[in-house]
Amino acid sequence: MLIRKALMELLRQKPIQAISIKELCESAGINRGTFYAHYTDMYDLLQKIESDMLQDFQEALKPLLAPNRSDLTPVKITAAIFRCLKDNADLCTVTLGDYGDKSFALQLINLGREKCMEAYSKFFTDATPKEIEFFYAFVSAGCIGLLQKWLAEGMVTSAEEIAAMAENIMLHGMGFLESKKP
Repeated sequence: MLIRKALMELLRQKPIQAISIKELCESAGINRGTFYAHYTDMYDLLQKIESDMLQDFQEALKPLLAPNRSDLTPVKITAAIFRCLKDNADLCTVTLGDYGDKSFALQLINLGREKCMEAYSKFFTDATPKEIEFFYAFVSAGCIGLLQKWLAEGMVTSAEEIAAMAENIMLHGMGFLESKKP
């Protein structure tokens, strides 16, 4: 955890190529031997952190998308995703930041695409696969924006509230603000 925390802090300031093992170890308060006992290099460390998060993400989605779930709604799926992202806020902040691993963000979106396409197809039975694909492209980009805003505010809003907001925006577009007019 010390190594992960130190790497995430350094990645907020500069790209991974500019971070030395020595600098990371000093920041984490460990010696180089400890680092090399667990990782071959900085990229190995980052890959393992990202791999753990992908696994957490898949585990968070698994029970939600079980075929026997009749209580499932898009907002429950979205809330579970936001909770998983909150649990990995440090990595999300870095991934979406200036020096983040954009390919990792794309992996998360693609993983979500498979699961959400399946779920959305069940809820929007009259929509074509192409329409759902475009809807997902639009929604995923919007959710990235919501996630960035949520991270910037320190994640003080609950995952459920963010998910409900995302669902209202997805289902009603700008119309969800109409009920907020004085």
